[in-house]
Amino acid sequence: MTTAPLAFCEAPSTLRSRRLSATIGARVTGVDLSQPLPPADREALWSLLLSHKVLVFPGQHLDADTQVAFARQFGDLTPSHPVMAAVDDDHPEVWEIDSYGAIRNDVWHTDVTFVERPPLGSVLRAVRVPEFGGDTSWASLEAAYDSLSAPIRTAIDGLTAVHDGSRTFAQSLAERGAAYADWDGRAFSAFVPVEHPVVRVHPETGRRSLFVNPEFTVSIAGLSAYESRGLLDALFAHISKPEHVVRHSWTAGDVVVWDNRCTAHYANLDYGDFHRVMQRVTWVGDVPVGPRPAATPSRHPRRP
Repeated sequence: MTTAPLAFCEAPSTLRSRRLSATIGARVTGVDLSQPLPPADREALWSLLLSHKVLVFPGQHLDADTQVAFARQFGDLTPSHPVMAAVDDDHPEVWEIDSYGAIRNDVWHTDVTFVERPPLGSVLRAVRVPEFGGDTSWASLEAAYDSLSAPIRTAIDGLTAVHDGSRTFAQSLAERGAAYADWDGRAFSAFVPVEHPVVRVHPETGRRSLFVNPEFTVSIAGLSAYESRGLLDALFAHISKPEHVVRHSWTAGDVVVWDNRCTAHYANLDYGDFHRVMQRVTWVGDVPVGPRPAATPSRHPRRP
């Protein structure tokens, strides 16, 4: 009589999610981000991210090491920032956003669109939260595009926008002197405006979204200054309509993950002199692509 080998059965997933709005955001519980994730949970979380664009994980209490380890399960990480220094030498991927510093992020923006390959997405954790205020809001740029009228969508589908980070980060870059960041394989030593499509096609879902933001998008290529300003102002106002937005009130230890390819976000500066500290890592992204005939969704090479 022979004995069959014992089969390994993975424990059933305890992961649960709840939508936070009709257009963007989900709260995810039943998962410990400080531990390696089973393949099924990684797949489930990535699917949730593609569907909801922003995932809120309450009460995770990660440190820099576990934050980086969690993020690496889903893709390669960028350096902390093209301009700003990492939190310390041991964590070159982690950027700390400290309210006592120069950068507050109280402008609607999509992370680092002033480079050729903006980050795919971000993982942000709350290190220190103020006694009140300091919420972060995210807007679905996909919902914003979908809710435009058909003639406007047609008009903007073929346009290109110019992005420039100098308004926000020029002083920080100057202060760094020779300590330039290694970004995308080369030193980031100066701001050179880049062009991205006004409407971006998501490389995994094939869905279209606006890809402009008030902080880094400075003009529309080929339009007069008057036309460019008028169109951008209209799109910026449309992006932040309440029906496109989800807002999170932070508790220390919370983690939020978002898809940077189809969202913008805003950090509320409404907490007076209280101290607010966040730490962020970002995934390596790709070159934004505009609408194509018969665009076919593709699987991102870093997806689990």
